Amino acid sequence: MTLNVKGYAAFAAKEDLVPHNFVRRDPRDNDVVIEILYSGVCHSDIHNAFNDWGGAKYPMVPGHEIIGRVTQVGKAVTKFRVGDYAGVGCMVDSCQHCKPCEQGLEQYCEEGNTLTYNDIDRHDHMPTYGGYSDKIVVTEKFVIKVPETLDLKGAAPLLCAGITTWSPLRHWNVGPGSKVAVVGLGGLGHMAIKLAKALGAEVTLFSRSPNKEADARRLGATHIVISTDEKQMQGAHNQFDLIIDTVPYVHDLNPYIPTLALSGTLVLVGYLGDLNPMLNSTPLILGRKSVAGSVIGGIAETQEMIDFCAEHQITSDIELINIQDINAAWQRMLKSDVKYRFVIDMASLKA
Repeated sequence: MTLNVKGYAAFAAKEDLVPHNFVRRDPRDNDVVIEILYSGVCHSDIHNAFNDWGGAKYPMVPGHEIIGRVTQVGKAVTKFRVGDYAGVGCMVDSCQHCKPCEQGLEQYCEEGNTLTYNDIDRHDHMPTYGGYSDKIVVTEKFVIKVPETLDLKGAAPLLCAGITTWSPLRHWNVGPGSKVAVVGLGGLGHMAIKLAKALGAEVTLFSRSPNKEADARRLGATHIVISTDEKQMQGAHNQFDLIIDTVPYVHDLNPYIPTLALSGTLVLVGYLGDLNPMLNSTPLILGRKSVAGSVIGGIAETQEMIDFCAEHQITSDIELINIQDINAAWQRMLKSDVKYRFVIDMASLKA
């Protein structure tokens, strides 16, 4: 059965997304077919479509924060039934047999996981296309069950922004009594604050903008430290067990290292690339402090995060848009003009 799909695609770097009809792969026995209801808009969609990171394959249908309804299941599917709400994040497959995959850490698959878009299916070698479309086919193992109690619109960004911040919070055992700081208040940063607060941590926001204080407190931060204020930065020394750095561009990490407590860790979740200026190792060595990195989360961890969010009624702060407004939304994102995530109402695709 061929699946004819409508969506929006980029056909070249720096060009607007345009309507695009394409074909999804034939569903396999272990596949779930999902009617996409909402698709979150991630900054990495822009980076990929603009070929900022290289390796762009066109036409490209972006989108890896997908919430939808199951419309068809393969005969080997056991986890889903037609009508269930389902989510798809940044990856749709992995090798399933390397050490990370065996530990449920498919995001670190040694053979490379299969990305939701701008990748090649490892079985039939067809291109993968993302959530800026009306339906998607994904193997059951890489589909998340979405509780009906969650607001579906606000749940879409949990599949990337949510799990990207949840995974380090869980890995570094954040809970009651933990002191967590978040660098940057955007799509990732606002989720980091909400999740750390719900886990019982005392949360601080590092920001260059004093006008973000009210929003940070609304989201769950107890303290705000203005990172350009030397006195405030010194006052924050030796405090934090974990700093989640969500800034997506090169920036100086050195001012944040002294604010880590003994054995504390600063984890980068937003920036890919060389550090500049270079890290000073002295405070690392003298305080057994670490700088680490983390990317999304495994499927079991993502399910855990979604269930936790349903229990605590946590979703992303969003602005709902029509697919026809996606290019304007991207331009606004480049100016940081959104609080805090755009989500596409895919019903607008029918118009």
